[in-house]
Amino acid sequence: MKKFINILTSCLMGCGIAAATASCSDDDFVGDPQKDWAGTTETFTQVNDDTEDAFSTYYKHALGRIGDPMPFYDKKAGDFKVLYLQDYNNNGDFFHPIWAVSTKDGCNYESLGELIPTGQNIDQQDAALGTGCAVYSEKDDLYYIYYTGENARCTSRQVVMRATSRDFKTWTKDRAWRLNGPDYGFSGQDFRDPQVFQDGDTYYMVITSKNRFAYFKSQNLKDWTCEGGFNMVWDRMCECPDVFKMGDWWYLVYSEAYRAPWSRKVKYMMATSFEGLRRCFDDPGANWPRDDKEGVLDSRAFYAGKTASDGKERYIWGWCPFRTGSTFHDKNMAVGAEGEPNWSGALVCHRLVQHEDGTLTVGEVPAMAAKYAKQQEVKVMASQGYADGRLSGEGAYVLYNRLGSHNHISFTVRTEGEGDRFGVSFCRGTDATRYYTLMVNPEWANGRRKINFEQEGSEGRGFVEGIDGYIFPRPADNVYNVSIYTDNSVVTMYINGVYGYTQRIYGIYKNCWSVNSYGGTVTVSDVKVSSY
Repeated sequence: MKKFINILTSCLMGCGIAAATASCSDDDFVGDPQKDWAGTTETFTQVNDDTEDAFSTYYKHALGRIGDPMPFYDKKAGDFKVLYLQDYNNNGDFFHPIWAVSTKDGCNYESLGELIPTGQNIDQQDAALGTGCAVYSEKDDLYYIYYTGENARCTSRQVVMRATSRDFKTWTKDRAWRLNGPDYGFSGQDFRDPQVFQDGDTYYMVITSKNRFAYFKSQNLKDWTCEGGFNMVWDRMCECPDVFKMGDWWYLVYSEAYRAPWSRKVKYMMATSFEGLRRCFDDPGANWPRDDKEGVLDSRAFYAGKTASDGKERYIWGWCPFRTGSTFHDKNMAVGAEGEPNWSGALVCHRLVQHEDGTLTVGEVPAMAAKYAKQQEVKVMASQGYADGRLSGEGAYVLYNRLGSHNHISFTVRTEGEGDRFGVSFCRGTDATRYYTLMVNPEWANGRRKINFEQEGSEGRGFVEGIDGYIFPRPADNVYNVSIYTDNSVVTMYINGVYGYTQRIYGIYKNCWSVNSYGGTVTVSDVKVSSY
């Protein structure tokens, strides 16, 4: 079976991304294909939720999905290499080989295919692979990938392993080398996600273990000594650690694997030194970043985020989970309210924004606007409580014409009162009993706002608790410059360029969208839509 998958993968890669991203025809949708849908406002009910098997902007290969990205800036090649765990619907006994893509800008990708295969023997430690990192030694002109070897049949379920390469194409596993948690007083059940960073002439490796981070150091990337461990957040498991220095601050980005609707998010801690960073979790409540949200960087629809920098910008890549269900309404509500959402999905990239006080948020990747360069006509199709750009009264909205597969929506909202709320809705028609809204709510103290995901309409459930939301401060001038990108079902929304929110919404394609107000008055201006 695995041999067949590899052959099929090679064939698909040989055909190129253009063939893999071919759109479906109108026959894949419910309704009269001869009808002039562009001039109507009824809900377009889709049979297939994504028009393409592969995504280009929020990358997903036509075969399988993205798990746990491991970004690395390759100084030698002058590009970013984003390694990831390749996931399939039916993984079998050998699963999650490490694949990779390359990119120069965070929104256009080229597949590099498989880099590190799984073991071929059911008893081998690396029958399954787990998260790790790539690093380049200029002294040796040698690339290293440190990764997790996982096999429940072995004495230690998880160990750290490595492979090397001269050209980032052909990799050799070093089977004589490994780090085994119990050898250093750490768990053999949980010992994974190695991340290497450099401070001066010394390399450090941080590894996730049971309620503790282990850390090692090396002078040559070959020989490693254990330097001890440091705490995690209380009883919460912290996965996919990423340590880096940015300006005067040291940061630890991690994914909190705590199965609660308000948790399971990518977060960060900050300190003025690596030593201070290791002490942050001794009392997390006293050391959270001063952002009123425990260092949360995005919603529960963005996970396993790790960063890389080219010396100018630092980007963070994570995955947006796919969802399952028989209809696009079922999928949109399958957010993992009772536990984790589905594992793996599409690759999402943000620009990491560092503020004057050192706190972090995420913003729009600069190259995105240039990619979505084809301007589309914007028409008002229906409205209520809308005149001269102003939305007034309860239930006010303005409905715009249908969207395509890849959309860049931008507009400006100005609110007048402290309690004003607004939202942008997708999958909406004049006959829709359920549609999906990214709502900006004034529901937190100290003037904070929270972006929520809501199912609206006469049959809608309202706030979708399982996906929770994202908190940010109210703009002092009450002006919200909103920029939204969609690639098939993956959606990112940015406010004023420095606050980002990721979501998965099926059914966007060929449906109308709207901007809404919920009491009070908001002004909507500069509405634009473009595509690629």
